[in-house]
Amino acid sequence: PNPAAAAMPRAALSQSPAWKRILLNQQAALVLLILIEVLIFGKYGENFFTAYNAMEMLRSHVELGLLALALTPIIVTGGIDLSVGSLMALCAIMFGKFARDYHLSIPVSIVLTLLVGTCCGGLNALLITILRIPPLIVTLGTFSLFRGLAEGITKATKVYGFSKEPSFIFWGQRYFFNETLPAQAPFFIFAVIVFWILLHRTTIGRSIIAIGFSPAGARYAGIPVNRRLALVYMLCGFVSAGASIIYVARTGSAKADAGSGYELMAITAVVLGGTSIFGGRGTIIGTLLGLAVIAILENGLRLADQPSELAQIIGGVLLIVAIAVGQALVRLASGRK
Repeated sequence: PNPAAAAMPRAALSQSPAWKRILLNQQAALVLLILIEVLIFGKYGENFFTAYNAMEMLRSHVELGLLALALTPIIVTGGIDLSVGSLMALCAIMFGKFARDYHLSIPVSIVLTLLVGTCCGGLNALLITILRIPPLIVTLGTFSLFRGLAEGITKATKVYGFSKEPSFIFWGQRYFFNETLPAQAPFFIFAVIVFWILLHRTTIGRSIIAIGFSPAGARYAGIPVNRRLALVYMLCGFVSAGASIIYVARTGSAKADAGSGYELMAITAVVLGGTSIFGGRGTIIGTLLGLAVIAILENGLRLADQPSELAQIIGGVLLIVAIAVGQALVRLASGRK
């Protein structure tokens, strides 16, 4: 392509007013949105500006954050995984079954649960790569399959309790460093580092982005597309299982409604962070910013004594706006009005 022609949209953008440049830079717009949320909820939310509330916000959103991190490379490839919330429920029930019905130790139950999650992610990968079924259809089917299995195993009523396992509950309900850092935060920080390196500092990450731009072109370039897709879907299953274990530790119980609605919130966080729903573009930092917007919104509305349904309404509006802004950026980069 002509470098001068390619530089024209960027030059036009640089000559735009500052407010327009900020709105068209999705991450900068998210930072601005976060500041607005903080100012609003700092005024109307009781005890919003406290260190304890900030750490509690982190503690209650670790599972959602893990799912958002795992979904980022999947959406970058142009795929989707609607089954992560249901898989969380299935893995939570399997963890309870291993530990309570089969009387296995907690560490062994954790390993087996992670294996179950990885295999379920492998099922998604198999149907997508070998049978060439669209990811939307596959994960919509496994969304129902995994949730149905969780409800069938427990008859939709049985709950596995872990309140008498203090060493396990510690990792979901306690804090480090004199009640300042949630015990599950190190797992989330480690996951952020791993996914950032994977997506932005490895050849695998570059091949994932190439697949999102053009799967056919990636195959022509010698990239093992099926193996890369299998990797991201199996990794997503593994992380979903890990999120389910943290969820059980935080709530003290494993039940079939675990992770309900998490898939939509996680996808919203990823797309809100600038990852293109059509693939080929996305960052881990953007996903973290999108997650922060959702976490502050839910926490602030609760402290301001507003209905929880309002967070879902605003989240849906933000998702539509994020997709519209993403399309505007694509058109701007291609020189179209």
